This record gives sequence, C-alpha cells and structure tokens, in this order.
Amino acid sequence: MKTAIKKRTFKAIYRLLDKVSPISGDCGRLCNAACCTCQEPDMGIYLLPGEEKMFSRKESWLSWNWSRAEDYEFPESWRGKVYFLQCTAAPFCDRKNRPLQCRTFPLAPHLSESGRLFMIYHSSPLPYRCPLIDEAIALNESFLKATYTAWLHLLREPLIYDLVEMDSRYREEDGEPIRILYPK
Repeated sequence: MKTAIKKRTFKAIYRLLDKVSPISGDCGRLCNAACCTCQEPDMGIYLLPGEEKMFSRKESWLSWNWSRAEDYEFPESWRGKVYFLQCTAAPFCDRKNRPLQCRTFPLAPHLSESGRLFMIYHSSPLPYRCPLIDEAIALNESFLKATYTAWLHLLREPLIYDLVEMDSRYREEDGEPIRILYPK
C-alpha cells in the first residue's frame, strides 16, 4: 500500500518511543508478557501503512503474512497488501525493532467527532488480561506525551487517519468504554 510516510519518519517515531515506557520497569513482568506469549493462533499485529519499510522481512523472530485490505474490514481508502506479523520468539522479541502498535500499547488513538486526538486505553477485546488496563495502573506521563506526539505525526498520513477515524467511530457505535488518558 502506497503511503507518503518515509522510512526516516518511522525511524524518528521509533526513537521517540524507545525513550519511554508505560510504567517504570518492564510492564511484561506484571502479566508474564501476556501480549507477547498469548497462544491464540491469530495473535499478532497489523503494521500501519508504510511501516513494513522498517523491516527486512528476514527477521528470525517474526512470521510475516499479508492480506488484501479490500478483503477485510479496513478503511475504504486502503488498497493492496496489509502486513500481519506474529512474534515467533516470544517473549524475546527484538524490542528495539518491534512494531509501533506494540510500542504504544496499552494506548490507542481516538479521534473525537470534531477530529481532536486523544489517547485512550486499548478497548477492543483481548485474549489475555492486561493489568495496566484492568487495574487502570497509572502510566508514565512521558509515555503518554510521547505516544500522543507519535500519533499526531502518524495522523498526517491520510491512510492512517482513515483507520483511526474508522476505529473511533466503531468504538462509539459499539458503546465501548472510552477512558481518555491524554490530554486531559
């Protein structure tokens, strides 16, 4: 899928997020790295459009698959390949090279109807328990700010904006709980 985001932009966003963590220490110790070790066969992450530029597709710790965006519930603006990654070395992934949505979890971007960006807890059903979400553990302010900044940059890409817009409207239509964490 063609995108205007350059590899250097993804690298800068990765570097920004490398400097922060949801909590002091490794949050994976709270749950035994549940998001990385879940044995669900479909457990993995879709890359954002253009994010595949950050990978060689020869990473020994990842399994690559792709689907046609038109065949799944992606925004109508999406055409072509959408890459789906699964970690094959969990919980020992190459953390410095993990995908963006792994870096920003447990947060998700949410756009208000007026287009204002908020960071919320990931609200879709998960096949595991995340203590950060379930217990509403306070997240580091630096993580909240960096994640918000990263998504502000990502939303400049129309394809990513369309995805966040679609997800935001689905959340509201489904009546999912929307717990705004940043900005307050």
